[in-house]
Amino acid sequence: MDTPQVIAPPCAQPGSPGTQPRTRPDVTPPSGVLHVTVRHISGFTVIGNHLAQHRGLSLTAVGLAAHIQSLPAGAKVGIKALTARFPESEARIATALRELEATGYLHRSRVRLPDGRVVTRTVSYNQPGAAVPAPRHRPRPRPRSSEPSVTLAVPPPPAPHHEAAPPAPVEVAPPPPAAPPAAPAPLPPAAPVHVPAPAAPRKQPPPLPRPHTPTEELHRAATALLADLRRHAPQLLLPEADIEALAPGVAAWLEREAHPDTVRHALTSDLPIPVRHPAKFVRSRITALLPPPLPGTADLTPPRRKVIVIPLQNCDICDRAFRATAPGHCRGCRVDAYQDLHTAAA
Repeated sequence: MDTPQVIAPPCAQPGSPGTQPRTRPDVTPPSGVLHVTVRHISGFTVIGNHLAQHRGLSLTAVGLAAHIQSLPAGAKVGIKALTARFPESEARIATALRELEATGYLHRSRVRLPDGRVVTRTVSYNQPGAAVPAPRHRPRPRPRSSEPSVTLAVPPPPAPHHEAAPPAPVEVAPPPPAAPPAAPAPLPPAAPVHVPAPAAPRKQPPPLPRPHTPTEELHRAATALLADLRRHAPQLLLPEADIEALAPGVAAWLEREAHPDTVRHALTSDLPIPVRHPAKFVRSRITALLPPPLPGTADLTPPRRKVIVIPLQNCDICDRAFRATAPGHCRGCRVDAYQDLHTAAA
């Protein structure tokens, strides 16, 4: 009897999994995240777990939805504004906005304002698919009745005699005279209707230059030059479709005997930071900086002075040669004839 008998298994060590009920709040999980929760008093936004734990949204889309729901009404949530606010690129933010539109957390539409401008209106939903409660309207107080009241005269108490006194007649006060109907107030003058002026037509960009005699060699050299721009300027990474569209413009430069290095320097020097639309930037430079055709050798030669040659004539008297535009006498014969005429006149 002095030997102890162990009937029950030993108790598990405190803190081991499965030894304490799950309902107790002081149980510390062996792994995973631990929460330190402090109740917010101000400056907080309520977000449902259907958004924070959404299986079909990327982490960028979940964070962007939480940011949009925390903004006040009227805040700018365009791609440009979000790119300036966060380090993500425009492509990632645009993809996240499309994910939110596809799942119903966001709705974007184009709306025309009264002044003629077209803007993008964005509506954020914290519970997609839930019914929007109708606004509550307070009942209007009923207006007081304006009907004239009827005054009844209270009969005096009966006289203290043994015989009952006859009841006094009930006097009804006549209703007060009705007030004349008030004249209707004059209507205010109609405000002038502001008609927005028609928007000025958008200036069309100049057409892309094209070679006069396109050849396969010019097209091949132009496409190779455009595809090689990214080696000298990584910002000018052009898609294949844009290269095919811009090739005729570069071919026009090469047709005018522009060296490929000259074309490359004209397209890659003094680039703006950043280059938002590389294809449009290259197109504008190809069109604006197009060189003129090289002049020919005959165009570079200065014009010669035109020399007028007076033909030779033979004198009708002495048969001496002299230059004149018409036949006649030479100078000596003309002097002799003048002197003879002067002597005869004297």
